[in-house]
Amino acid sequence: MRWILWITLFSVFSGILALDAQPLSYQESSIGLQYPQWEGGWTELEFGDINADGNPDIVTIGDHGSPYINATEHGIMVFFGNGQGAWTVQMTGNFGYGGIAIGDVNNDGFWDVGYGMHHNYSNTDLGDQLIEVALGDGSGTNWIPWDDGLATAGEDWGMFGTDFADFNEDGLLDLVSISFGCCAGLHVYLNQGDGTWVHAWGFLGGNSNLLVTTGDFNRDGHIDLATTSEYGTVYFGDGTGSFANASGNLPTSVDGPSVGDVDGDGADEIAFTYNGQVQVWKWTGGTTWQSLSSGLPTTGYTFTELGDLNGDGFLDLMAAGDHIVSAWLGDGTGTWTLATQIPLAGDPQAFRASTDADHNGRIDFAVLVEEGTWPSYQNVLRFFKETHPAESLRIHLQDPRGGERLPAGSVRFLTWTSEVPSGLPSWVRIDLSVDGPDGPWTSLADSSPNAGRFQWTVPSLTSSTCYLRLTVRTPSDSAQDLNPVPFEIFMPERVAEAPPGERLSPQVLILGTTPLLQIPFAGPVLVRVWDSTGRLHGADLLQGPYQGPWHPRSPLPPGLYFLEVRARSVHVSVPWWVYSSP
Repeated sequence: MRWILWITLFSVFSGILALDAQPLSYQESSIGLQYPQWEGGWTELEFGDINADGNPDIVTIGDHGSPYINATEHGIMVFFGNGQGAWTVQMTGNFGYGGIAIGDVNNDGFWDVGYGMHHNYSNTDLGDQLIEVALGDGSGTNWIPWDDGLATAGEDWGMFGTDFADFNEDGLLDLVSISFGCCAGLHVYLNQGDGTWVHAWGFLGGNSNLLVTTGDFNRDGHIDLATTSEYGTVYFGDGTGSFANASGNLPTSVDGPSVGDVDGDGADEIAFTYNGQVQVWKWTGGTTWQSLSSGLPTTGYTFTELGDLNGDGFLDLMAAGDHIVSAWLGDGTGTWTLATQIPLAGDPQAFRASTDADHNGRIDFAVLVEEGTWPSYQNVLRFFKETHPAESLRIHLQDPRGGERLPAGSVRFLTWTSEVPSGLPSWVRIDLSVDGPDGPWTSLADSSPNAGRFQWTVPSLTSSTCYLRLTVRTPSDSAQDLNPVPFEIFMPERVAEAPPGERLSPQVLILGTTPLLQIPFAGPVLVRVWDSTGRLHGADLLQGPYQGPWHPRSPLPPGLYFLEVRARSVHVSVPWWVYSSP
């Protein structure tokens, strides 16, 4: 038995070494990206499988030329990928110039987009606000505004970088957006689940370098902000939608931030450039940060991206700068070794390296480059794929890798890369165990598109031995991966802040087999049902105040469930026995 185990481990280790031994190499694959014509200035690029065909797409709202300013770009631009590095564009709307985020804000299974912009020129609801969210239908060609309440906190000039995350841990993605330069500030809006948004935190004033992203730097389970504001680089979240400046000894007014767990302890680190220097920093307590930047350049760069480029389990680093994209391999300790450099024909105006578009198991990148000579500079969108041949079926869980703390009931993303021999269709099954690496397993998705990103709701339970198991399948083969060390699911404490005279929390009474709810608060009330394994069996959004019986939209098989009610910052969960289907 020991020999079998040793041989198995040796085979796995040898496979990792074989994959790691291949040098990083990139070739341009930009067929179809010559249209539309861009102009100049920064933008933000994101990857997402908008049409659910298993191939990542590129999404943006364009640069200064959007809409139709010395250019042919406009609106929400989706460059549909074919899995080999060729692209076809679909553009919707009369607005643009700004940042973008991708997520499922209404939990219907389709990817939606949120964006901050400077050119809100539209005369329709789609594109007439400085911050917006639009619902997708899985086609990438139809977008429905879902944006009431956004850009209502004094933003009066322009917004830019945007990201989605569940800041108040209620099972709905919220939004953060940062100013287009000076002086509209930084703002967080909470998703009410019905197309309306409420401003939760933020400020006006100060300059910014246009981008914002999210992570968990202090490993408390609450989402934090990484910004380019002159007022602060990192803000710690408290799980309710409020934030506190934790920049400490970090520089401010940085460029191109990215986040990832460099040293494998479950907490994110932050990478950015500062005056052209590429830097990586780790939080060490209080507001103190430690540099993990050994081997990184001190000039010439603007954007960073953290990710496991070669599949060896350690995060690596890419940076885009003047006429170049460079990649460094990480060793988990903060020491970086230059692996390759790719020349560019100009200065990068946007950069994203977070997807495996051609399914060879390695991360590819897109870059918007300002090319030409004065006075004829023009942005050109280019895509580069890593050239390692896809010879055998593999899958590699990129995030989470273990050690993370995830609040029960919150929404999170998991990401992966997958090597699939050329031409084979593939799907991914995603399972969760809260009892260790041997299961039992609960299915989160049976046949998810193999596009490298999945949005899931953390089950309403507590466990320190949680594992995700990803299985990539083709018609004739399968391969698996799971996080090497466990992550934790915890039940966050909630503090009620009810106005005077109102009862402190929602009341839930199980009368026979019927739940009776009494919600004294005005506003949205989220009701969800989980089974004893932590699997979500349905959600409903009520409007408070509410008093009366509640029934699930779909019948439940007999068994033990947990009825969860969230109103404002209050969270109530009670056991519910269903003896027979209604």
